[in-house]
Amino acid sequence: MTTLPAADAPIPIFTTLQDLYGSVTTALKHAERWDELAREFEIKFGHKPTYIARAPGRVNSHTTGEHIDYAHFGVFPAAIEHDILIACAPQSMSTTITHTSTNQPGSVVAENLHTRYTRQVFTPTRRHTVGDDVLQGAVRVAPWHLDIDKSELRWESYVKAGYYGVLNHFFTPSSASPVPVPVEILVTGNVPAGSGLSSSAAMVVSSTLAFLAINGIFDGEDAPTKGELVNIAMENEKRVGVNSGGMDQSASVIALPGSALYVSFAPSLHAEPIVLPRNAVLVCANSLVISNKAENARHQYNLRVVETLGAARVLSNYLNLEVDSTDGKTTKRHLVTLREVLARKGNFYRDEQDAQQEDLTQLRKGLEDMLKGKVLDYLLPRIEGRTGVTLDEMIYMSGMDKTEFMEVYLSWVDVETTHFELYLRAKHVFEEALRVLQFREVCSAGGESKLQTLGKLMNDSHESCDKQFDCSHSKVNDLVQVARSFSEMETGRGKGKVYGSRVTGAGWGGCIVCLVHREDVDAFIVHVKKRYAPYEGMSEEDLANWVFATEPGMGACG
Repeated sequence: MTTLPAADAPIPIFTTLQDLYGSVTTALKHAERWDELAREFEIKFGHKPTYIARAPGRVNSHTTGEHIDYAHFGVFPAAIEHDILIACAPQSMSTTITHTSTNQPGSVVAENLHTRYTRQVFTPTRRHTVGDDVLQGAVRVAPWHLDIDKSELRWESYVKAGYYGVLNHFFTPSSASPVPVPVEILVTGNVPAGSGLSSSAAMVVSSTLAFLAINGIFDGEDAPTKGELVNIAMENEKRVGVNSGGMDQSASVIALPGSALYVSFAPSLHAEPIVLPRNAVLVCANSLVISNKAENARHQYNLRVVETLGAARVLSNYLNLEVDSTDGKTTKRHLVTLREVLARKGNFYRDEQDAQQEDLTQLRKGLEDMLKGKVLDYLLPRIEGRTGVTLDEMIYMSGMDKTEFMEVYLSWVDVETTHFELYLRAKHVFEEALRVLQFREVCSAGGESKLQTLGKLMNDSHESCDKQFDCSHSKVNDLVQVARSFSEMETGRGKGKVYGSRVTGAGWGGCIVCLVHREDVDAFIVHVKKRYAPYEGMSEEDLANWVFATEPGMGACG
């Protein structure tokens, strides 16, 4: 029997929680949340939900490739048990009366189980925007539109973002059903916002799934595969102002229980489950510093995207690489990535249609050669004492004129800085990409030494995120040190076994992830709760939300 590649598999639909979670014990642990959501939906809307869509958060397991997915290098995420659930059903007449919905095609009444979030009612429209129309046959059709305020993100913005892809991918004049049905939804979730566990990606994926399900797109030839859902969700999340690279969405959609995913993006999306060590557990701890990836993107996340792209352009110019296309008269500039620079430098770049999967041995050698040489030094400014370059310096080093550079690299994104740290960002990306490949290899070994090696890779990754990519935070660093100090504590089995701790997610706050021996998990959690100062005075109920163990779980499903 032939097994489909993970990204080509269909989105699973489960009829029991046991099938979803794989065991009665785990299913019972989550059953109350599902039952409460269904009960509250019936109370609010007067009838039972038709579907419940689920999308998990994710953790960057062990060493994962932090901030290298948008450079098109492979990453190593895993889904966690914490998730976003969305109950949904077609609107009823009672909804129209009691919730002021217009019952127009595609209108949405959106409620949230968390009382701090208020009910929202909105309806998509078709709006002509210059350059945004799509040609369908001989007719130009305006795309669907929903207002999203990027300056002050609200919970419904992520619902709308998920809806966008469904509307514009599946509801065209040539579709069997050219307009979506009116929908009512109820949202709940236990992925902490701003924690680095990808609550935003989980929200966008679950929203996308809910609108697919309620419009009957799970069935038939139009049903997207897991890989197609990842691409749609990536596109959707850009609607809230985040230029995501795809790791978060891949983990939330494609993940399988008990495994991390090695996700690669070149030559195309490919996901491979890798079984994690059975005698170790991932423990997440929240620094309580909220990391708002979208609202701070100008000088954090989006700036890092531009810095890595700028570094790639400068390196391709320095190495005389052919990264642009020409028709003999004009040259079309491309947003070349560091992954493509590496591949072209090593002469192992292949056209996407000719390559089935990247050659990992070749990729590792290319990374090692890049880091051994002096090529990256070209990214440094010529002024002693500085590591960053000004915008004018970066443009000069790119070999492009200013107007052209601004159009290709900065017209589509809002960033704020005086200096671009090309050298430090590129060095982090190449080193982190190498750590990902080392992680794959270590997983095939056995014994305690495997966990020690994984722990060192995690610790090295954190140091790079902190010092070279500048995406950690002082409180996150404090929490990392508290976690690592467990190895100095005496337990009933000797010294505590925490193998490594690192920031996870975009950074600038949020969570850390720790690799802990299975038999030491309870003692480790107690240790962190007692030693991290911001936890002082918190109730056990609150602390349970901030420090918790998790097993790699199932990806998105209906």
